[in-house]
Amino acid sequence: MRIAGVVLTLALFGAVAAAQAQGWSPSKNVEIIVGSAPGGSNDKTARAVERTLVENKLVKTTMSVVNKPGGGGSIAFTFVSQHAGDPHMLLVGTTALLTNHITGRSKLSHKDFTPIASLFQDYVVFVVNAKSSIKDGKDLVDRLKKDPQSIAIGFATALGSHNHIAAGLLMKAIGGNVRDLKAVAYKGSSVAITNLLGGHIDLVTTAAGNAAGHVAAGRLRVVGAAAPRRFGGALADVPTWKEQGVDLVYGGFRSIVGPKGLTAGQVAFWEDALRKASKTPKWQADLKKNYWSDDFTTGAAFGKELDDNYAAMKSVLVDLGLAKRK
Repeated sequence: MRIAGVVLTLALFGAVAAAQAQGWSPSKNVEIIVGSAPGGSNDKTARAVERTLVENKLVKTTMSVVNKPGGGGSIAFTFVSQHAGDPHMLLVGTTALLTNHITGRSKLSHKDFTPIASLFQDYVVFVVNAKSSIKDGKDLVDRLKKDPQSIAIGFATALGSHNHIAAGLLMKAIGGNVRDLKAVAYKGSSVAITNLLGGHIDLVTTAAGNAAGHVAAGRLRVVGAAAPRRFGGALADVPTWKEQGVDLVYGGFRSIVGPKGLTAGQVAFWEDALRKASKTPKWQADLKKNYWSDDFTTGAAFGKELDDNYAAMKSVLVDLGLAKRK
């Protein structure tokens, strides 16, 4: 009996050691929280991540996407922050993590979450209705210089969002006053585009992928892309702002972060899973389809990117009158 007991103890010890060697992995459904309505870039990001991880068996449990729009993303941020230490709760991290704190919309900043991985850059395009009298970037610049209040600019998801910052950067680049912009915030880019199609606003600043299908169908026209080079596909003929003499390259990052308090092993699992996902043919196809630019970064490098972006965005938001300099 004593020998049997020793054998059993050794067997249990071996099982524990093997489990520790393998590291942590999800043991129940994983939720990916999105701070905007279905259909926009944040939602597409979450669903692409979920699909790639599950289909490639990089996560062996189920996963689900949960949309919690409102407050420019703050509702989702607050929800995730209330699940400290829960590795089964992920958040699509965007520039709103930075801008909401800078503008005072939220007390939470990127420091209140666990950075896991930056996935890609989503460069902003400037879109008008196909019936608009604004035919190209020059027309838009001329209108903004003459009477910026004549252009109602819609974007997601709040005043001070990266899409709002894009419009402000355009005004700065052409020598205008960023505070003269007529800005209209919506809960999601899909809602802003619906209002553009209905003629309720004149311009939308949004991710390229949100506009491409409407451009292909002849419903919308992109007059300028704030990208370092031209896109392909339906937007292949769209000139960048630099090609049109305007010094503007700007986009929003899409990332995955977790609640505060995750262990090193839990972070390592998600970093590894997402890194493997980013190399799959399906993920690469999603990048191309959605006009996303690969920017996979983890660890300290991702943390530094967040700190640097925070400082840069604060400068613009001060100019917009949406943040204090100190």
